[in-house]
Amino acid sequence: MTASDSSTLSHDYERISTIYPLIDTHTHFDAPVFDHDRTALAQQAYERGVHHLVLVGYLARHFERMYETKHALTATDAIQDKDGDNRDRPPMPVTHIALGLHPFYIEQHTDQHLADMAQMLGQKRPIAIGEIGLDTFTDAMKVPAVFAKQQQFFCAQLDMAVAHQLPVMLHIRKAHAEALAILKAHDYDAQQLGGIAHSFSGGEQEAKAFVKLGFKLGVTGQVTNPNAKKLRRAISAAVNAHGISCLVLETDCPDMTPIMCQTAGDSASALGQSPDDEWGAPSTAGCAHNRNVPANLPWVLSSLSELLEIPIDELAKQLWQNSNDALQTHWPYPV
Repeated sequence: MTASDSSTLSHDYERISTIYPLIDTHTHFDAPVFDHDRTALAQQAYERGVHHLVLVGYLARHFERMYETKHALTATDAIQDKDGDNRDRPPMPVTHIALGLHPFYIEQHTDQHLADMAQMLGQKRPIAIGEIGLDTFTDAMKVPAVFAKQQQFFCAQLDMAVAHQLPVMLHIRKAHAEALAILKAHDYDAQQLGGIAHSFSGGEQEAKAFVKLGFKLGVTGQVTNPNAKKLRRAISAAVNAHGISCLVLETDCPDMTPIMCQTAGDSASALGQSPDDEWGAPSTAGCAHNRNVPANLPWVLSSLSELLEIPIDELAKQLWQNSNDALQTHWPYPV
């Protein structure tokens, strides 16, 4: 690290030294890569201002794991310190769940998975349905039969959202026009039910189109990269057209690590990186993957504040309200 780098990081740390209440609207904090230190990381996140976080579904076989993780993070029993004395657990963010079948894994999904998910929605009502949508990032995803199945599962899960009156979390990659066409034709109304265009990656016109439908744009650690010019222009364009009420924050951890938190050269997503499309346990993940954590969310807030030239305290309070609106919740802003 150069002296200039050190000075910049020192300035950044000063910027986030004040704690602002935050909501991490999209995580995969149930992934095995967090198994060895999840509780400590949750406590750290709370210390950095994260009061709520959402575990987001992508494969049916992991749904129960998500509920097990939520249970573990909501334990209220006392713990013993090194002297054997009981003490209260340090506070952690309140954990919520969204259930969904991710389009990238479409070849693994079955009609039975849809049926099982529909049943689970009635038995263990989640906060939202997601992540769902369309993805043509790879050539395999562009095959007509594969893309048709993606569209089928997208519509089926939108139907569930309408039936259960739940917001959706969208995963749209290289298929924004097609997704917008489906959403405009469907009974799902984001103006009434809320919803988030997670980790938004489209252009300026697409950003404004999703916001016009009623969706909030999910802003990740990508915004901390000055070279992410298309994304930064899209966010600015949406805010110029609709105001700062159109945005929410997310880490999408363990992906999308803020640039100032990256230590490894490879920051690629885990998608498609293993037969199970999973973030592995630490012993297998090594240092090749820049593991993002919920406690990094203040970096996203800070960078967004700089990009939009909005005071960070004002932005944090508005983003809290935006998250409530997107998720149809009524969490009071901590004071």
